[in-house]
Amino acid sequence: MGSSEVRAEVERQLEVIRSGSVEFYGEEDLRKRLEEALTEARPLRVKLGMDPSSPDLHLGHTVVLNKLRSLHELGHVPIFLVGDFTARIGDPTGKKKTRPPLTTEEVEANAQTYVDQVARVLDVANAEVRFNSEWMDKLSPTDFVRLCSQQTVARLLERDDFSKRYASGEPISVHEFLYPFVQAYDSVALKADIELGGTDQTFNLLMGRDLQRHYDQAPQAVLTFPLLVGTDGSEKMSKSLGNCISITDAPEDIYGKVMSISDESMLDYIRILGTGDSDWSSLESGAAAQRAGTGNPMELKQALARQVVARLAGDAAAGAAQAHFQRVVRSGAMPEDIPEFALALDGRDEVGLLEALESAGLTKSRGEARRLIQQGAVSVDGTRVEDVGAVLTDGSYLLKVGKRRFLNLRVG
Repeated sequence: MGSSEVRAEVERQLEVIRSGSVEFYGEEDLRKRLEEALTEARPLRVKLGMDPSSPDLHLGHTVVLNKLRSLHELGHVPIFLVGDFTARIGDPTGKKKTRPPLTTEEVEANAQTYVDQVARVLDVANAEVRFNSEWMDKLSPTDFVRLCSQQTVARLLERDDFSKRYASGEPISVHEFLYPFVQAYDSVALKADIELGGTDQTFNLLMGRDLQRHYDQAPQAVLTFPLLVGTDGSEKMSKSLGNCISITDAPEDIYGKVMSISDESMLDYIRILGTGDSDWSSLESGAAAQRAGTGNPMELKQALARQVVARLAGDAAAGAAQAHFQRVVRSGAMPEDIPEFALALDGRDEVGLLEALESAGLTKSRGEARRLIQQGAVSVDGTRVEDVGAVLTDGSYLLKVGKRRFLNLRVG
C-alpha cells in the first residue's frame, strides 16, 4: 500500500471510528498512530470493558459492542474486558450513594454468562477476551499505593457524581475512589490504542490516558457514545430500574418491548443503535420521514423491532417474533403453544401469587412480580390481579404477564 493509499485508508477508517460518537479524544494522535499501523500492517488494540455487576447485558450495551465489532471489521484487535476485579469494588458512576461491592461468588456467577451474551453481537472466537483480575490480583500493596499516587483527591472530586455527593454531604467510601484507578490501569496492562465507553464513563476513560503517559505508553484515543434510554422513555436503560431489554430476553419479548417504547424514543433508538450498520439504512430513511411528518410510526417501529431481534437472535427468530406479536398482541389471539408448569403445594393449602410467578419463571424475582401486579400487568384466568397478596389454591390457572407471556399453571 503506497503512502497516498495509506492516507486515504486512514481517513476512511477515522470516519468509521468517529461515526456515532459523542466525543473523540486524541483524534490527531490516533491519525498518526493509525498511519504507522497501516504502513507496518499492524492492527490497533481496541478495548471495551464491562463489569459483571448483574447476570444480563441489555440492549444499551450493544451500542458500544456494535462499535467494537465495526473496528474489528476494519482489521483491528477487539479486546472485550470482563471487569471481574472492578465489579468487586462497585462502579460509583452515576450513583447517589455508596454501592455495595459484590462478592467473588456473585461476580463469578455473573461473568459466566457474559461472553456467551457478547457473542450475539461480537465474533468472540476471534477477539481477545480478558479478565482484569489477571493483573490486578498480582499487584502488591506497594504497587497499588504507587498507582493511587498518580492522582489527587481534588482531581477525583472533579467527577460529577463525586462532587455532587460531596457537596450534599452524602458519604463517599474510600474504596470508590479506587475504581477509576483500576479501570485506567486496565488500559496500561492491555496497551490499548483505543477505548470505547458510554458518556457516563468519560472521567475514567480519560484517566486511562493519564496513566498510560505515566507508564511511558502513548495515550489511548477515547470515544464516548450516547446512553440508550430505557423503555420508560425517561431514565437510562438499567436492569435495576426495570426498564431494560435484556440480550437474553426471548425474541418475542424483545420485539414486544421495542413496540412498547414511545415514538420519540424510537427515533433515538434508530439513531443510537444503527450507527455504522448498513442494515439500518432503511430505518434511518424512515426516521427522517417521521421527523418530516410524512412517515408511518407503526410501520417504522415494527421494522425497528424486527431489526433489533435479528441482530440479537437472527432473521428467523425476528420473523417468528413479528408473527407472534401480530397474532397475540394485535389480534388478541392466544398463543398456539402455551407452556405448562406444575407447582407443588408441599402440604400447604395455598401459595402466594408472587411466589408462583417467580417459581414458574414468569418473573425473575418476587420484587419484579410485585411491581408488575401493581402496574396491572398480571392476570389470572383473564382477570387482572390488583392484590399483591393474592393466593392460589389447588387447581389449574391461566397466567398472563404483560401482553405476551402466557402460562398454564397447575397448583397441587
